[in-house]
Amino acid sequence: MRFLTILMVAAFAAIGAAWAAADNAKSNAKPIACVPAGAWVDTAGQTPVASRDVLARAARGSIVLLGESHDNADHHRWQLQTITALHALGGAVTLGFEMFPRRVQPVLDAWVAGDYDEHGFLDAVEWDRVWGFDPALYMPLFHFARINRLPMIALNVERGLIASVRERGWDAVPEAMREGVTDPATPDPAYRASLEEVYEEHLERAEKEPDPIGLERFIAAKLTWDRAMAQALADANADSLVIGVIGDGHLENRWGVPHQLAALGRDGVSVLLPWDRGRDCADLTNRLADAVFGLDPPMVVESEAPWRPRLGVMIKTVEGALRVLDVVEGSVAETAGIQTDDVIASAAGVALVEADELVAVIGRQAPGTWLPLVLDRNGESLDIIAKFPPAP
Repeated sequence: MRFLTILMVAAFAAIGAAWAAADNAKSNAKPIACVPAGAWVDTAGQTPVASRDVLARAARGSIVLLGESHDNADHHRWQLQTITALHALGGAVTLGFEMFPRRVQPVLDAWVAGDYDEHGFLDAVEWDRVWGFDPALYMPLFHFARINRLPMIALNVERGLIASVRERGWDAVPEAMREGVTDPATPDPAYRASLEEVYEEHLERAEKEPDPIGLERFIAAKLTWDRAMAQALADANADSLVIGVIGDGHLENRWGVPHQLAALGRDGVSVLLPWDRGRDCADLTNRLADAVFGLDPPMVVESEAPWRPRLGVMIKTVEGALRVLDVVEGSVAETAGIQTDDVIASAAGVALVEADELVAVIGRQAPGTWLPLVLDRNGESLDIIAKFPPAP
């Protein structure tokens, strides 16, 4: 609680400092090439804008979408700062999170009501199974919701649904298994082109040949994900400002979730994104977001972010086998050569069936050590080594 209190005080101080800095900048506003740290920039005019103006404009709408890179601590600090400021404006607020599938909604309700401690909450939502990023990055956001009794809503669906669409296509998934998700809207051509590039990169890394059917299913899976979150946001309390905490890739250029919200007939949607210093200034277009907030490269504080071994896979038990649903780009798993649809048969000589068994093995890995894995890929047994990096 003391850590959260310190963080909240820092957040309020940062808000005041940002307002003052932005107000001073606004008096001499002129087009700029990039985004200064600690200030908001309106993408339409590419000019500094006062924090109070950004937030007041967003609060007049119905939905505010806050982006993030999942493992960037400063992105989550910025989210807390922005949520704190929006809440301080006095209206009702509901917080939606990409991190949770719909089935854990009762747990979120109980957490907000004060019925869980941290460990109990993380166990109940199966954090390591459904998300896996360091929970310390997100707990200040969850505590803020709890101490202010702000409703938390689960925006996501089961990874198994996304995997099924990727394997078989949207039309092949029975309606009863779609978790209420309706047909996604046709993507913006530019969004489709960007997804095609991502898919081609996956094929190159996996040394696979072009696959037109696989491409269509890959795109369908991403659209399903976007549509699911858009529907959850659209169905939230209409008398509340709904704030969605979602990865940048679903928000940038209004291609993903914002596009699906528009197709659902929802207007008044603001997209606010963090902007990391050093990012290509050509990305700062009037379509990227409504406004961006400049951040310096993140500071690494060992006491706040202890080293945790992460393989970098999304997994699920399918027909008695531990199947890989997705591989995180740049992860230990990708470097080791693990691919989507692989079955992880054993780790360190331990036969695996459930995700918790793999999580337990990985949790025992020390920094800089190697983990032998046995995979089943299309009926062929493969021995690989996952090499974990030294502690930072």
